[in-house]
Amino acid sequence: MAHHACDHDHHLHGVAGTALADELAAAEARCVAAEQRLTAPRRRVLELLLEAGAPVKAYDLISSFAVDGPPAKPPTVYRALEFLEKQGFAHRIESLNSYVACRREADGHAAAFLICDCCGATREFEPAATADIIAAGAAAGYALTGVTIEAHGKCKDCRE
Repeated sequence: MAHHACDHDHHLHGVAGTALADELAAAEARCVAAEQRLTAPRRRVLELLLEAGAPVKAYDLISSFAVDGPPAKPPTVYRALEFLEKQGFAHRIESLNSYVACRREADGHAAAFLICDCCGATREFEPAATADIIAAGAAAGYALTGVTIEAHGKCKDCRE
């Protein structure tokens, strides 16, 4: 999940308790509004991503999937991730071959990530350059379906 290249406590910022329940309820409502189903496997994968607070590899999701009993089959988790990405609930962090929950409600927004190479904390924000990228794509004849920017470094806590 994270590189853990440093020797201090790591500060992951996952969601738990009431906040987690609220996030899952909001996801369910968005699915209903979009006439989609947040099935139990999709919900479980989203829950694991929200709890993590950092990018998670698919195989870590597979091994963590079951509360009791055997882990999920890989196709179950990959199908859930595909759905969550398509519906805007998750992003794939290409450079880490991992996934992170998207807590923004805007459909089709551009995603930019600040990724700590020490603790793995990931912060999503809307990049100011989005309009320029979309305009450049349109000028070149592209109909862009997504923009993702990844920036690596060390977060404030890991630098201190």
